[in-house]
Amino acid sequence: MKKFREFLSIGHFPSLVSSFLYFDFSFMVWMLLAALGVFISEEFKLGPAQKGMLVSVPLLGGTLLRIPLGLLSDRYGSKIVGLCGMGVTMFTLLLGWKFAHTLSEVILVGLLLGTAGASFAVALPLASRWYPKEYQGLVMGIAGAGNSGSVIATFFAPDLARNYGWHAVFGIALIPLAFAFIFFLFFAKDCPGTISKKPLKQYLVPIKSRDALFFCLLYSVTFGGFVGIASFLPIFFHDQYGVDKVTTGLYTSYCILGASLVRPIGGYLSDKFGGVTVLLGVFAGVASCLIAVSWLPSVGIILPTFITLMIFLGLGNGSVFQLVPLRFSKEIGIITGFIGAFGGLGGFFVPNLLGSLKAISGTFSVGFVVLSVVVALSAFLLFMMNTYVWGKNRKNESLELESA
Repeated sequence: MKKFREFLSIGHFPSLVSSFLYFDFSFMVWMLLAALGVFISEEFKLGPAQKGMLVSVPLLGGTLLRIPLGLLSDRYGSKIVGLCGMGVTMFTLLLGWKFAHTLSEVILVGLLLGTAGASFAVALPLASRWYPKEYQGLVMGIAGAGNSGSVIATFFAPDLARNYGWHAVFGIALIPLAFAFIFFLFFAKDCPGTISKKPLKQYLVPIKSRDALFFCLLYSVTFGGFVGIASFLPIFFHDQYGVDKVTTGLYTSYCILGASLVRPIGGYLSDKFGGVTVLLGVFAGVASCLIAVSWLPSVGIILPTFITLMIFLGLGNGSVFQLVPLRFSKEIGIITGFIGAFGGLGGFFVPNLLGSLKAISGTFSVGFVVLSVVVALSAFLLFMMNTYVWGKNRKNESLELESA
């Protein structure tokens, strides 16, 4: 309790809440196509590979925009960039509500919804810049828990689509996003002294480092796995088990709720035990769950297995971003955008992989086995990196301190 009061007394709590709300409702919008995927697929009579592409398009849009928004956040501040991002997202929702009547128009709306997904590169730096390193895991976990917006989308959107049509859901989504915009306008504040107008080339220097590229790999597995599987779950439950369209949303909500809630716990555990230790445990759990899912057991078994899988991925998201500010505290905006972009890219590949391999092999099993192999290889690389690279650096730093 004492530590919690200390946490509230430092930093800027209104900005932390603003970051969470901005990311939460933006993530809700980012996941709308996934939540409505079964409805849209039926209307346009899409095949398995096309379904995977449909739900992954917003993830690709987020990938393309996260780096520019992260750079702009470093250069001009997160508040103005965040307000502009929400403005573009609200315009996109208007397009989806009134004008998306062909598949190509829906794809265009999906790409523009990437602006909502790119909010990650603005919201997390806004919160991070206010707090010292001993709280980075917790702070990034709280702000990053805004991915719980996916639960709002999958829980409410299918029922709303059944009652009012899927176009109307885009219009309804304007309401909570407008609330987030107003709250952000009045309560968000950039940390003094953190806006830098250095040349553009200097912003790009950190992303060339080995550590930045490795964090990209880790986040493409944890966040990419989370958002990619979450995007595909409604279609998976409908096509594999014949679950009705509204219930697919409920099942998906059950799966991703725990993942969203445990992200701050992943950050806290990483603060306490180290991000690498927690991540190795996470990868072991994720790979095991994917193998279990690949057997395609009954709904009564596979649903709790997916819930467990997503909880592991949620812990992993918090763990990765406990490590990032410790290594790149001065370039957190561009680095968050860069690493977040690879997370979105991983998410883009997951539903495409699952859909394409289902079209080729006739079963979803193959795709889940391939994903489990990717996770196992990532765990091996993390172990080797920590043992032979980071471990060596820590040893050299210790020797320098002793000689001093």
